[in-house]
Amino acid sequence: MFYIYKIIKELVFMKMSPQTFVSSLIIFSFLLTSVSCNKSKSIGSILKKENSGIIKPKPVPEKKSETIDTTDYNNRMLALANNDTTGRWPVKTPYPLAGAILPYNRIIAYYGNLYSKRMGILGELPRAEMLKKLQSEVARWQAADSSVKAIPALHYIAITAQGAPGKDNLHRMRMPFKQIDTILKWAKPINALVFLDVQVGHSNVKDEVSTLESYLKLPNVHLGIDPEFSLKHGEIPGSKIGTFTSDDINDAIDILADLVRKNKLTPKILVVHRFTQGMVTGYKNIKKVPEVQVIMNMDGFGDKILKKSTYLSYIYREPVQFTGFKLFYKNDIKKNWTMYTPEELVKFTPKPIYIQYQ
Repeated sequence: MFYIYKIIKELVFMKMSPQTFVSSLIIFSFLLTSVSCNKSKSIGSILKKENSGIIKPKPVPEKKSETIDTTDYNNRMLALANNDTTGRWPVKTPYPLAGAILPYNRIIAYYGNLYSKRMGILGELPRAEMLKKLQSEVARWQAADSSVKAIPALHYIAITAQGAPGKDNLHRMRMPFKQIDTILKWAKPINALVFLDVQVGHSNVKDEVSTLESYLKLPNVHLGIDPEFSLKHGEIPGSKIGTFTSDDINDAIDILADLVRKNKLTPKILVVHRFTQGMVTGYKNIKKVPEVQVIMNMDGFGDKILKKSTYLSYIYREPVQFTGFKLFYKNDIKKNWTMYTPEELVKFTPKPIYIQYQ
């Protein structure tokens, strides 16, 4: 009672309007009532010590949103569809989990293997030169389409198909983990995503992707699978173009989705390369889940007319979710060919959201 009396006494001598004074009296009358109705509570549980004022509630930590803004997502997907009138695009899929990379970013990736200068720009140039060139490509894409943020990625072939059968007779070679560690180290200074690409040879998606789970658990590591080098009838890789069924692709999706759920990750991205009809079968049966975002990447080199025709035939007409486009620094400029520019590709329907340079 002494503390309430003291506070009321101090209020009397404060310069305040009659209305404010009456309001203050009402508040303290309520406090007195609360104390008298519950004698087990001491006045110290309601008021702090003298000169401390009323106890303020602790701020509640702000929770991160567990859902996406669906209106914004829909608008971005419509923009990528680029006025498609056939109803194919945008593809109807479940909304992704919060933290999804697509369609909020356009990924600009350098592809290759550190053991070979012939497999792509990633292994061809020294690290510093390669990263600088990649960042310049990111800047070009950002300038070509300012509505989508362009971000860098390193797309490393972690399991390569082989002409020789190898010890296990599976015509594939798993790269040492120290090489993957090197790629992760290179990616860090420029905040790049990392993709681990798999060429199964005579093996299968489930067995090969499972060997990379320790890396795929990392938030910035994603997956690529290449049906060109999946030979199901004993052919030597490189002698014939291989194939993936929807079941093969779904095996990869299941592994990624399980990792996302178990490790509480944001959605993973799966890149599937394609440049022929037979490379992917049963596209309508490819799973669409909130944990995985699927990109069908238009692979293959050639002149602009051929590449656009391939994009229309196998990527546009058989929609899965998102699209990609591969550019070859060397093979796209042979025979007086010219390579597509960012400004040209953002006019495609749908607009590719993943760009790969080899």
